[in-house]
Formats: sequence, C-alpha cells, structure tokens
Amino acid sequence: MSYDNTNRGAIFKNDMEGKSENFPPYGGSINVEGVEYWVSAWVKDGQKGKFFSLQLKPKEERQAPRQQAQVPAFDDSDSIPF
Repeated sequence: MSYDNTNRGAIFKNDMEGKSENFPPYGGSINVEGVEYWVSAWVKDGQKGKFFSLQLKPKEERQAPRQQAQVPAFDDSDSIPF
C-alpha cells in the first residue's frame, strides 16, 4: 500500500548564503487536492506575534520562453507608385 500524500506538505529552512533578502528563508512542497505546489515561507511580525507568510506556485507552471514578435516578411510585389 502506497502512502497517500494528498493534502499534505512540508517546509524546510533554505540555505540563505548569497541570496537576496527577498529570497524565502523556508521552502518546500505541498499537495492540495492532488495538485503539487511549491511553497515559499517568510517569518513576519504581526499584532499577535510572529507568523509564517506563505506563497504557493504550481509545480507544473513553467515560465514560457520569450518569443520574438512575428514580423511580417516584406512584400515588394506591390510597387509604390511614386
């Protein structure tokens, strides 16, 4: 019997060496209703004390490579009459 990881996740302390201050100090992954997400976590101070602020990104989401704009080929078959 395999382990059911649905609706479960974990975060771990990230190696912060050489990272910017915006880089999340904690990260991991989570499964929500069968969909896998990356989790980023920051420790913040609030009115009731410290808490984790979380961000989720789908694991399948990949930044599409930038495509160059399609420039139509120059058609000189129609001559300009001037």
